[in-house]
Formats: sequence, structure tokens, C-alpha cells
Amino acid sequence: MEQAIPLQETPPTGRGMRWYDYITINIYYLGSTTVSQTNGLVFPLLVQMFVGEAVKGEVLGRLRLVTLMVALLTQALMGMLSDRSSLRWGRRRPFIFLGTLLNLLFITGIGVSSGMSGASGLSFLFAMAIFSQIAANMAHGAQQGLIPDLVPTEKRGKFSAVKAILELPVPLILVSFTIATMISRGNMWAGILTAMAVLAVSTLLAMLTPEKQLKVAPPPFDWAPILRLGLMTALFAAIILGTGALVKIIGQLLVGLPDATLVMGMGAAGLLAMLVSVGLGVYASVRLSVGLEAARQNPSFTWWVINRLAFLVGATNLSTFAVYFIQARLGFERETAAGPAARLMLVVGVFILLSALPSGWLSDRFGRRSLVILSGLMAALGTLVALLVPNLNLIYVGGTLIGIATGLFYTANWALGTDIVPKLEAGRYLGISNLAGAGAGAVGAYIGGPIADYFTVNMPSVDGLGYVVLFSIYGLLFLFSAVAVTRVREHNPDIPIPNPLSG
Repeated sequence: MEQAIPLQETPPTGRGMRWYDYITINIYYLGSTTVSQTNGLVFPLLVQMFVGEAVKGEVLGRLRLVTLMVALLTQALMGMLSDRSSLRWGRRRPFIFLGTLLNLLFITGIGVSSGMSGASGLSFLFAMAIFSQIAANMAHGAQQGLIPDLVPTEKRGKFSAVKAILELPVPLILVSFTIATMISRGNMWAGILTAMAVLAVSTLLAMLTPEKQLKVAPPPFDWAPILRLGLMTALFAAIILGTGALVKIIGQLLVGLPDATLVMGMGAAGLLAMLVSVGLGVYASVRLSVGLEAARQNPSFTWWVINRLAFLVGATNLSTFAVYFIQARLGFERETAAGPAARLMLVVGVFILLSALPSGWLSDRFGRRSLVILSGLMAALGTLVALLVPNLNLIYVGGTLIGIATGLFYTANWALGTDIVPKLEAGRYLGISNLAGAGAGAVGAYIGGPIADYFTVNMPSVDGLGYVVLFSIYGLLFLFSAVAVTRVREHNPDIPIPNPLSG
């Protein structure tokens, strides 16, 4: 097993923490999420243009699975490599800068695909999306190590709150007011170029992070962690593929049965498939990636990733399928659905911002775990409200509750994670946590997309039924996330836990 690099408790920055460090250490997330949210509007519309209505959910889910498994592998690998980096410019910043340069090139390629059609357009989109994920996660995998590297433990809640604000509400609001308007009016290129500009500026500001060169030489390179990382990704992808295939088989068996049986059967199959993918996928993958003994010594890390993945399956994919949901449920046409979908994301973003502002203080004051439990319960309630009737205003009310819950979750959950991962291998562990970040889109879209298509084909008379069933599954996963986090112990694994039975 690779030897840990003996770092100091807090790598020296040459000075104390200053107010603008809250921005420079976290600003990259603004650019990264702006691009991600733009892709969330662009990809569904391009897939719909290339393949039509009947299989758009399945093809979008396949795109999400492939690209996000690539992201999972790349982000964890780059986290490990940046842990070892002794480059003069710092451990993390060179990866962030180079990854962004490459990503800008591939995002341009995604824009080029909008002028293509049919199978050739879809293939080119797939290729550019894969390369974009590799480049983006070269940067993202390194970025995640900055807070554990540079921020004292007692300030991580506040830094995580700023991270949460820049990672979700600010880019959601920005995209809603600018990029989404451009896309809904048919000007996709303008939206893509705007997202690229935000990413470029954010990365330049991130270069002001007070990072210093690692002075301790790393040990000889050990390929075993990389092998485990590859096996982890393959295993997780195999579990998702297997559960997705099982859902399709069950769907075929249910054809011709009464409508109520069909709805309940497919809903139960989809929920079970996602729960298995989340629970079994994380359990097996963490043991492969960090080793059986390390996983046993820190079981809270496994449960933290399960909690994070379950919540993000819901939050990520409500956004992924928002365009299709509004098209099917409310009758909007093609690009015009980007407008209300973006306004929904705006509502979510505003309330993420409002809840994220005090959430760092709340998590430091009352404990990370309590806030994470509350966020799961509130997000489930918001999903229920959004599905009650096909009314856009009520959907906005549900989005309000989901936004508040997500703001609490992002801050409290990430602060909890930075507390429980081993500090000497923070980049490696937090890179592995991308089982949740990347896995959420893969699980929810690959399994969920065909479920939505299934009802479009077999029960077309009920508008949007497939997305009602699918979003109900996501709501139940919010509830499961609240249960999973109760198994996480709030402690730093670098500090021994006193035994209350001793002395």
C-alpha cells in the first residue's frame, strides 16, 4: 500500500488566512458548475435533436453514464497525483490550470456538434463530452484538496459554506439570467461561449490561492492504488449496467398488465435498482479503492459517500431531466422548455444561496450530521410538493424547499467529509468521494432515463407519467440519504477517539 506523504498539520502559506482566501480557494467551483449547468440545458436538447422522442431518455442516460464514469476515474486519479505533486507552482494549481485549458477546447467541440445531425452528430457529441470530462476532472480532482490542505479545521465549516455558495446557487442564478435565456431563444453558441468565459475567469482567480510548493519528496510511485481505482470504476459501472438491465427486463414482463400494476412494478424496480447501485456500489468500490483494512478502520467514510450519493442522485437528476419533465408535464415545446426549466433552477439556486449563507455557522455550531439529516427530509418534501399537480407555480414551491435543503446539504455534508477523511491523503479520499459526484448522474440517469421512456411508449395517454414516477424515486432516495448519514461518526480519523470504557 502507498505510504502517506508526511505533511504538516496545515501546510504553510507564509501568512495567516485572509478574507479573500475564502474566494480564491473556492472560486473554481463557480466556473465548473456554470459549465455543468449549461451542459444540463444543452445536452438534452442536442440528444433530442439527434435521436427523437422515443429513446431520448435512454440515450441521455447512456451519455451521462459514460461521461460520469470517466469523470469518476479521472477525478480520483488526479486527486491522488496532486497529493504527490511537488511542482514549484504548488500541489493543486498546475492541475487546475492545465485541465481548464484543455476543457475550453473540448467545450468548443460540444458547440460544434450543435450544427450536426443524426448518428454522426451524436457520436461527435459523445466524444467531445468524454474528453471534456477528462479535462474538467483533471482540475476538479486537484481543486478538492485545497480546503484540507490550507484551511484549519475550525474554519472548514465557513470555507465549505463559501464553497457551497459558489458551487451551486451563484452559477444557477447566473445561468438562469443569462445562458438559459440565450439557449431558449435558439442561440446555443452564445450560451456556450458565456459559460467558457466564466470558467476561464474563475480559473485565473483560483491561481491566486496561497499555495506553496510541497517540500517533502514523495515516496516511489505505487501503481497499486491506480489499479484499485480502475477496478473500482469498472465495478461501479458494472453494478449500474446490471441493475439498469434488470429494470428493462422487469419492464418487458410488466407489459400488458393493468396500469396500476405497471406503474407500481416499474417504480419499485427502479427504486430497488438505484438503492442497490448506491449501497452495493459504494460499499464494494470503497473497499477496492482504499483497501479492505482502511475501509474497516474508517466505516464512516463509506456511509458518508453513500449518504452523499443518495442525496445527489435526487438533486442532480431533478436538474438533468428538468427540460424533459417540463416538456412532458406542462406541454412546452423543445427549446422553449429551457426557459421555465432555468427559472426553476433559479428558484432552487436563490434558496440554496439563502440557506448556504448561515449553514457553515450552523454546521460548526450544531454538528454536520444533524443538518444533513434535515436536508434529506426537506428535499423529499419538496419533491412531493412539486409532483402534486401539473402547475408551474407549485413546482416552484417544491423547488424552494429543495433549494433550502440542498444549500444545507452541500455545506454540512462537505464539512463532514473533510472532517472524517485522513488528512495526509485528503486528495485521494475526496477524489474517491466522486463516487457520489459523478455516480449520482450515472445512477439516476442511466437507470432513470429508460423508465421515463417506458411510460412514454406504454402509457402515452398520461402526460408526463414517466417523469412523475422517476421523480418520486428521487424523492425516496432523499429519505434514504437521511437514514444513511446516521451511521457516520463525526470525528477526525487522524485523531484517536477516546475509549469511554478505559480508565
